[in-house]
Amino acid sequence: MKCPFCGDTENKVVDSRLSKDASVIRRRRQCLACDQRFTTYERLEELATYVIKKDGSREVFDRNKLLKGMMTALNKRPGVTAVMVEEFLDKLETGFQERNLREIPSRELGEAVMNKLQEWDDVAYIRFASVYKEFHNVEEFKHELERILANRQTGPA
Repeated sequence: MKCPFCGDTENKVVDSRLSKDASVIRRRRQCLACDQRFTTYERLEELATYVIKKDGSREVFDRNKLLKGMMTALNKRPGVTAVMVEEFLDKLETGFQERNLREIPSRELGEAVMNKLQEWDDVAYIRFASVYKEFHNVEEFKHELERILANRQTGPA
């Protein structure tokens, strides 16, 4: 580790401490050239999960992008809190880790979000679905509304 004071790379570790959640190690180091002390932090490099888009391109999974989309769909809708959305996204990400997924199709993400939104609020669902499913006209919108209403009457298939 390069000393921030003199640039020398020879130093010794004087003290090491694990963070409360065991995700970071804090190390106090002492430079052997200038005798100054400095602190370094060591953390595990996170493995990125990639989303495979409809066109086959890949992008790094962005939790905030999903959060923003869900919160936009839920805007001014009663009963669903930001905490509920955060907890859903936590479970979604935990599922990636448990399944050891490094790539996930955007379709799978979209379906999971739509299922949760439909469970919470039909209006939020239709708002999200209209963007996700790329409705091009009123007929497509109407068809989705009719499907929701039919499910209400008969129960989910």
